[in-house]
Amino acid sequence: MPSWSNGEGPPSSSTPRPGPEAVTVHLVGAGPGDPRLITVRGAELLARADVVVHDRLVDPGLLELVSPQAVLVDVGKGSGLARQQHHQQDINALLVEHGQRSATVVRLKGGDPFVFGRGGEEVEALLAAGVPVEVVPGVSSAVAVPAAAGVPVTHRGLSASVTIVTGHAGAGGGGVDWAALAAGGGTLVVLMGVDTRAAIARALLDGGRDPATPVAVVRWGTTGRQHTVRTTLAGLGTIEATAPSTIVVGAVAGLSLGTIEDRPLHGMTVVVTRPRAASAALRGALMDAGADVVQLPVTAVAGPSDGGVALHRAVAGIGRYRWVLFTSATAVDRVLGMVRDGRDLAGVGIAAVGPATAAALAEHRMVADVVPAEDASGAGLAAAMPTPAGDGASGRVLYPRAADARRALPDGLAAKGWVVDEVEAYRTVPVPPQDLSARALAAARGATAIVVAAPSAVTAAAAAIGLPCPPVVCIGPTTADAARSAGLVVAAVAARPTPDEIVRALSGWWEVHCPGRAP
Repeated sequence: MPSWSNGEGPPSSSTPRPGPEAVTVHLVGAGPGDPRLITVRGAELLARADVVVHDRLVDPGLLELVSPQAVLVDVGKGSGLARQQHHQQDINALLVEHGQRSATVVRLKGGDPFVFGRGGEEVEALLAAGVPVEVVPGVSSAVAVPAAAGVPVTHRGLSASVTIVTGHAGAGGGGVDWAALAAGGGTLVVLMGVDTRAAIARALLDGGRDPATPVAVVRWGTTGRQHTVRTTLAGLGTIEATAPSTIVVGAVAGLSLGTIEDRPLHGMTVVVTRPRAASAALRGALMDAGADVVQLPVTAVAGPSDGGVALHRAVAGIGRYRWVLFTSATAVDRVLGMVRDGRDLAGVGIAAVGPATAAALAEHRMVADVVPAEDASGAGLAAAMPTPAGDGASGRVLYPRAADARRALPDGLAAKGWVVDEVEAYRTVPVPPQDLSARALAAARGATAIVVAAPSAVTAAAAAIGLPCPPVVCIGPTTADAARSAGLVVAAVAARPTPDEIVRALSGWWEVHCPGRAP
């Protein structure tokens, strides 16, 4: 994508092209709300940014793409005096300052930078200061939010045009000719107009728009909190609505061609307590089912208490074992990161406690020989294992485990006649509450449900969030018992530790306890 730093805009055929100066500031559109709707280019830049200057409504999930070493600067603005501390000229000056001294600066703006985002003003300031700049377009809420509500902004036979307008100044200013818009027909999409909706409605009615014109007001569009109110132009000023909302006026607003609000977990805010790297599949499944997901990693993985001496010794002699038993993706990564190649495991059987662990093995090009068909637990894996064929080496298994692993697997194997060498591969430790995101903690305290995968997560979540805590969805009965002992309300228990089973458990509870599902 071309960039210009001469202050004159795009070069014409007679204008000398700028030199090979590296772009330092990138205006990136964050999209309409769902963090998965950022562009590939935008995600790439976030991953290598040194400084990220972001808006208030940018989803925290996008900021998790940023390197921990990067500097995050919140310049969020909003309605009300309390949110006016960041003036546009101050933001411009901040971008120039960072752009002149930082290698890669990302200005992360909601929606598209050039659709009522004041991105043009920021580019002008940067170019005037000689700072190279790139604009990365984003998915605009003007089209994405209506689509998520089942409203196409154009539709054959109903609307052949769409006008996007700011409602920030209401009907009395901002250079908007509401009378002309009323007479023009077509679809009207109003951004930042929820606070002035009554005045906008009056201006459109005065301009001749039919009072019965359908209107859709979509709040928190494209996210699990999305909520759509259907009304008419005559009723727009009387409905309850708050920012951030997108208003669609026109015949197309009477359509409902599929909406994310029909998904089974829509309206839920679900807290995922595992580290981000270990919970990608679960987050995706929850969001696909319509939930708004809060990432609150209350536990972290640490090395074994002996520094890894025992694990290195065991892996060095791994060929003497008949089986290696894996009960987590972390154990898979720890062990297979130490082997030279597949030859070290020649003749050694590999067992996985469940499909998630088997998938982790597959990432290392390893196929599990044994995976329990139903019970993805230590007891289930012990039951699925064969009995030893003889004495000595043929009857010995290696079990690289977490420091606080439960006894069901080694005890079950010992009962079958196996000699089990247990080796601590890692520890699960609580993350101090002060090291957690204050924003995520606040969201977690008001969440619908929290997913906890182990007793250690129960303890850490209760300590971080405090009591009373939102209901928890537990993976397995042992975790559920620990949650009840800690004074937590158990909403549901997933039969297996898979994203689909967790979504199924949540869906059953949500359908019974929260009819209507209005966020």
